[in-house]
Amino acid sequence: MAMVEEFYHSDAVSHPVKRQVLEQTFADAVGSDPVLNGYVLTEDGRIVGFAYTTVYYACEVGGRCMMFEEIYLKKETRGKGYGTRFLELIMEENPQVKRFRLEVTRSNEGAVRLYEKLGFSFLEYDQMVLDRQG
Repeated sequence: MAMVEEFYHSDAVSHPVKRQVLEQTFADAVGSDPVLNGYVLTEDGRIVGFAYTTVYYACEVGGRCMMFEEIYLKKETRGKGYGTRFLELIMEENPQVKRFRLEVTRSNEGAVRLYEKLGFSFLEYDQMVLDRQG
């Protein structure tokens, strides 16, 4: 949870999220909910980051899509290839997925460079949301 808190207080996130929501997401990611997968990224037995993914169907691609919901690397581990290796591994292990998707703030220039290097590109439309209260 400490890394989740750090992620949500960084320039990678454009809006605040209540701690209760972060705790519920963490619980779902490490629990038995098949919709959300949580990953702890390690190197030589030490934790270097975490990630969440989820799979859904998208009509515009005619198949399954995977959303990288969150990818976080500790500051001292960035630029060492961990993000690249994680993304490539997940994409390789999921050949049934037709589109991989993620969200990034444009000000997070290091992440944007990484994602573009791996072939990601910006979509040219905005998303809208309706959050249910409760």
